[in-house]
Amino acid sequence: MDPRLAAFERLLTIMDELREQCPWDKKQTLESLRTLTIEETYELADAILDRDDQQIASELGDLFLHLVFYSKIGSERGTFDVTSVLNGVCEKLIHRHPHIYGDVQVKDEEEVKANWEKLKLKEGKRSVLEGVPKSLPALVKANRIQDKVKGIGFDWDEVGQVWDKLDEEIGELREAFERKGKDETELEFGDVLFSLVNISRYLDVNPENALERTNQKFIKRFMRMEELCSEQDLKLSEMKLEEMDRYWEQAKLELREKD
Repeated sequence: MDPRLAAFERLLTIMDELREQCPWDKKQTLESLRTLTIEETYELADAILDRDDQQIASELGDLFLHLVFYSKIGSERGTFDVTSVLNGVCEKLIHRHPHIYGDVQVKDEEEVKANWEKLKLKEGKRSVLEGVPKSLPALVKANRIQDKVKGIGFDWDEVGQVWDKLDEEIGELREAFERKGKDETELEFGDVLFSLVNISRYLDVNPENALERTNQKFIKRFMRMEELCSEQDLKLSEMKLEEMDRYWEQAKLELREKD
């Protein structure tokens, strides 16, 4: 037997045994697993950003377990099972890749994505944005929204127009702030972020990954600054900003040399 099939069959067997014999596994529902799956997905995302291949493999295993778990519950309810789930995604992939499984010709990745969105509309989707999950983090959602509308040609002609739009939105944000309109300022700030996400696509940068890398960089530098101050018996809460900044620059230098 193909070792991949053997490993998957082993997981299915273990899932059957756990669902029948383990008190915790027996109690789980689709709803109770939902938050755990979200947590596991974020753990995978962390491992990917850390470029930790061993941890990535481990987190993928956890997600495989969750997918099998959902399918097991579906089979108990008589609504779906692992066979229908896998066959369903296979049929979807075949249908949405006519350039592989049909006679459609495409010239590049962008045309593939455009065809994908058109096929989804033919399948009964009312909007190209219908598939964007409501619970996505706002930054990820903005990226997905822009990526999807680009697939049907709703996009700027050139990157210069995007930079101009960002300048325009920043100007409107400043004006709203000067008028001290809190609600208006929040809306304009959102427009600036949306424009920055737009620019990220032209730079071929994932905005979520970029921001998280900056978060992690700041965390490492700040924690090192805390260590440096502690070594001198200094308390950050009692220091002036100018003093803290000296230790911040030292922390930056040390970490940059390590990198």
